[in-house]
Amino acid sequence: MSPLPLSTIPPQTHTSYLLDQLAGERLSIPGSKGVFRILASSAQTSGAIAVFTSGAVLADAPGFHWHEEAHDVFLVTKGYLKLWNGDKCRVMGPGDFAYVPPKVIHNPLLLGPHTETYGLVAPGDWIDFFRHVGESYAGVLVPENDDRDLKSLLIPKLMAAKDRFDVHFQRDPSYQPPEEAPWEESENQLAEPGSPYFLRGNTGPRWVLGGVMSRPFIHAEQTGGKFAISSIESSELYGGSVLGRWMAFKSVDHCFCVLEGLLKVRLGGSESWNEVREGQTLIVAAGETFTIEFGSRYVRAWSFTNGEGIEEVIRKGGESYAGYVIPEAPLNVDEGRLAKAFEELGVSIGQA
Repeated sequence: MSPLPLSTIPPQTHTSYLLDQLAGERLSIPGSKGVFRILASSAQTSGAIAVFTSGAVLADAPGFHWHEEAHDVFLVTKGYLKLWNGDKCRVMGPGDFAYVPPKVIHNPLLLGPHTETYGLVAPGDWIDFFRHVGESYAGVLVPENDDRDLKSLLIPKLMAAKDRFDVHFQRDPSYQPPEEAPWEESENQLAEPGSPYFLRGNTGPRWVLGGVMSRPFIHAEQTGGKFAISSIESSELYGGSVLGRWMAFKSVDHCFCVLEGLLKVRLGGSESWNEVREGQTLIVAAGETFTIEFGSRYVRAWSFTNGEGIEEVIRKGGESYAGYVIPEAPLNVDEGRLAKAFEELGVSIGQA
C-alpha cells in the first residue's frame, strides 16, 4: 500500500487522509479579513467534532454569543487573540488555550497583526454555520483587503437562519462583559468538567510513556467524552517509539496536526510511511490500524480526538512528569500498565 496522497480538501467519506499546509475546505466570511480552513467535520468524524484552523488580520469581533449545545475551543499558534470567556477576558498568545462549554457567553477578537488559531467544535454539524455565512476562498493566506461591510452582509444571513444554527447572540442591554485582566497564576491547570477556563501555553499536566510526552489541553472526561486535545511530543533520537506498534481505536478518530518536526504514521499494515510535516494534518479514521514513529530531533503534533485517544494511552500507560520538555532519554515502560491501558480503552493491539 502506498502512502496517502496529499489532499487539498477533506473527502466526503469517513476515511483516513492527509491534508497539505493551509489546506482544507477554505471559507471566508465577507468583510472579516479572515479564513476558516476546515480539516475535518461531520462527514469525517461521524458527526462528533469539527476541527479547523483560522487566520485573520485585525478585524471586528463577531459579537457576544453562546451555544445551547456546542462546545468551543481556541488554541493560538500565531499572533494574539483577545477572548471574553464567561466571567474572564484574556489576551492569548502562541500556545495559549481556552475552553468554552455550552451556554457560556464568549467573544473572540483577533488582534493581529496576523493571527492564526486552531479550533474545535462539538458536535461537528455546528461548522455548517460557517458554510452558511461564508464563501469559498481561493487566495494565499487571508483576504487582508476585503473591505466589505461585515455587518450589512452578515446580519441578513443570520436573520434568515436564526433557527437553523446553535448561535445565540447576547441582546440583553444590561449585559456587561468582563474587563480584560492579566493571566492568573492558577491558569496553569485543567478545570473541573463543564467549566470554562484559560490555560497558559506550556503549562498544565504532563504525562510520559517511554519517550512520548502528552501535554493535554483538555481531557475527554471534561467534555462528557465528546473530545480531547493534547500536544504529543517526542524525538527520533530515542531510537524507536513506544507507539511503534499496531493500534486500532474502535470508535475514536484522530486528527494529528504537526506544529514542529516530522511525524511518521503507517496505516493498515502498509510498509510505507505517511510523512506528516510542519503545517500538514493527518486524519486517522476510527477502526483504522496505525503505528507512530517520530522522524526528527524534536516533534510536536497536536492531537484532536472525538473521545479517549492516544493521549489517554499515554496518561493511563505512562506516568506523570514534572519536566517542561521531553526527557533526555526515554523513561522505562511498565508493559503491564500499558497493556491494561490498551484494554481499558478498548484498543486492539497486534498485527494489522
